[in-house]
Amino acid sequence: MKIMLIPLLLIIGTVGAFGQVEYGASEVHPFGLPNPEVPNVTDFAPMIGVCPCKSVQRNPDGTWQDTVVMNWKFKYILNGTAIQDETWRMDGSSYATSIRQYHADSAQWIVSYNSYPGVSFSPGVWKGKKQGEEIVLTQPQKAPNGMEGFSRLTFYDISENGWNWKGEWIKDDQSIIWPFWTIECER
Repeated sequence: MKIMLIPLLLIIGTVGAFGQVEYGASEVHPFGLPNPEVPNVTDFAPMIGVCPCKSVQRNPDGTWQDTVVMNWKFKYILNGTAIQDETWRMDGSSYATSIRQYHADSAQWIVSYNSYPGVSFSPGVWKGKKQGEEIVLTQPQKAPNGMEGFSRLTFYDISENGWNWKGEWIKDDQSIIWPFWTIECER
């Protein structure tokens, strides 16, 4: 019995020593903390936590769908070096998540996106940075008709009381800007 107990205690001690995450979620900080060694990780700080939001998407014919109520949660992950957000519609019809990591060498955020339903074999990846009081992310993307352009996602009016977000498809020469999604979040 003593022989079996010693390896078990060693395993528990090892997991405990390496399993501690200084900036991870805890009872005191349920959404984690920013790691001060990572530049710009606090760009999304006003959004940390859970916020109720209203989401409206555009139909292919240009009309807007009905407003959908959703929650948007932001939290620090990977020992405070990255941010994960999760959205879920209150009717349970869809869920999504993004992981945001700041790449210091290129001075930009790298953001991967996954959703359900609508699982894809490769997640969408946007890149961007804080520009003044907005956070702007882009990804090359063709329009349904094959026209070259890009997707632009913008967080704006960011404060402790909430924020707004918009998704737009933009022709490369910026002669066409097509808003396809808006979200308003208010605490």
